[in-house]
Amino acid sequence: MRILLAEDDEKLNETLVYGLTQAGFIVDACFNGEDALFYGEQNIYDVILLDRMLPSMQGTDVLTSLRRKNITTPVILITALGTLSDKVEGLDLGADDYLVKPFALEELLARIRCMSRRPRRIIDEETLSMADLSWFPAECRLTGPSGSCTLSKREAALFETFLKSGGATLSRNLLLLKVWGPDSDVEEGNLDNYIHFLRRRLKTVGSSLTLKTVRGVGYSMTKPL
Repeated sequence: MRILLAEDDEKLNETLVYGLTQAGFIVDACFNGEDALFYGEQNIYDVILLDRMLPSMQGTDVLTSLRRKNITTPVILITALGTLSDKVEGLDLGADDYLVKPFALEELLARIRCMSRRPRRIIDEETLSMADLSWFPAECRLTGPSGSCTLSKREAALFETFLKSGGATLSRNLLLLKVWGPDSDVEEGNLDNYIHFLRRRLKTVGSSLTLKTVRGVGYSMTKPL
């Protein structure tokens, strides 16, 4: 799961990035509203943690702009403003949840898990399935007809992206954004390497699924005819 964190307090930002990363999430962090809007518009995140009071652009303005662009990524507003009217305003603007500072990391993690269980999620985070494969995110374990194997974090992020696509063709640019993030200077050849790794994983567990190269576009995970 990839999370966008927009928090201008450098110490809190660093603390949250560490805690979320230790919990197994991929985190992209920024410190102002303009960057939060730019990253959010990429539409590659599973959850956005958005501070209400940000430099250059208020978090509520970021939220409004994202919703106007039909970006439905779940947003948890993080703020020191905890009055009822503040909460109502934030929720009315399109936030999915509201967390008042100071808060415990355990509570934030629980709220993120809650977001992942809501109907807007295409696939249940507990077990992801496609054809003859079952994927267990918490264990990074892939199971097929011939056995099981574990995946690295990068392999897991790429594999989940294909599972959630429903068999659609995914462009190379989208895969690089989703798995490596918008700020990464990763070479495109790395994507080809990881596609090769995933094909080997599929073969290891005896799956009938294939990762098909769509020339000039990208890749798709296809079921047998």
